[in-house]
Amino acid sequence: MDAHNCYPYGGKWADRIERALKTGTPLAIEQDLFWYTGTHQSQSLVTHGKPIHGDEPNMRDYFFERIRPLMEAALKEGDHGDWPLVTLNLDFKSDESAHHAAVWKLLKQYEPWICSAERTSDIHKVMPITVRPLLVLTGEADSQARDFYDMVPLGERLLAFGAVHMHRKNPMSPPEVLAAEPASNYRRWWNNPWNVVERGGQRNAGPWTTQDETRLRQLVTRAHELGLWIRVYTLDGLSDSDLARNGWDKGYNFGSREKASVRWMAAIRAGVDFIATDQYEDVAALVRTLGSAGTFASCRFRWQTSRNPCARE
Repeated sequence: MDAHNCYPYGGKWADRIERALKTGTPLAIEQDLFWYTGTHQSQSLVTHGKPIHGDEPNMRDYFFERIRPLMEAALKEGDHGDWPLVTLNLDFKSDESAHHAAVWKLLKQYEPWICSAERTSDIHKVMPITVRPLLVLTGEADSQARDFYDMVPLGERLLAFGAVHMHRKNPMSPPEVLAAEPASNYRRWWNNPWNVVERGGQRNAGPWTTQDETRLRQLVTRAHELGLWIRVYTLDGLSDSDLARNGWDKGYNFGSREKASVRWMAAIRAGVDFIATDQYEDVAALVRTLGSAGTFASCRFRWQTSRNPCARE
């Protein structure tokens, strides 16, 4: 389960990270980041974007220090094959070099918690990951590749892994057109809006069909053949009248829990690695109920296979 937009909006819904963590691990948590310049300083804040007032939480306090007990307990106990426990998905809403540098400095402070890989001169030489209880993902922007890969000195450790470029001109293109590049030492995942599965996305979704199921499985197969984790976003099911009180986006809403549930189950069966949703508890419960054979077993296999970019050290 990938906890979408897991942070407060305008001071509301500050319990989102608590809700996410209560569902159990492994899980992913998305944090949107914006570089805010105030009167006296600039800083990275956890927020969806403007308007920004400067009192939004920072990632150190809202995320890293909140998961400290979980991380320290995991490191003390040792890896029992279920690491990473938490995947931190960084969604940069502004991509200033100073912003990236501030986030990199923060990651370095928590480096003992974080999965890492050696930075080499050839980005296409995929190095094994030293697995820790926290995995950090970034987006597909080239500026992020520059600051989280190119700027890392040779031989030092990568602490964040980016997404592959996606060709978006026609979302219903064959999977090999949408994702043309295999995993590299930096780019190790593929981020997909739901409109690559169903034409028009959530708002235009009709009955779930065998053709839809086949399409979803083809996308997952393509990702895993390229050595990538795959994420789909964002799968919500609620009446539109209830969206505002939860702070959810209408564009991600299928309109009912029943319609969303069919797609949650299909994504789990297909082996999607990260299923983004605002309904943390519902999707996490389904993952537990349906079992981990489809998603986490395949993910763990990709950590352990030596030819794969996610191989363990």
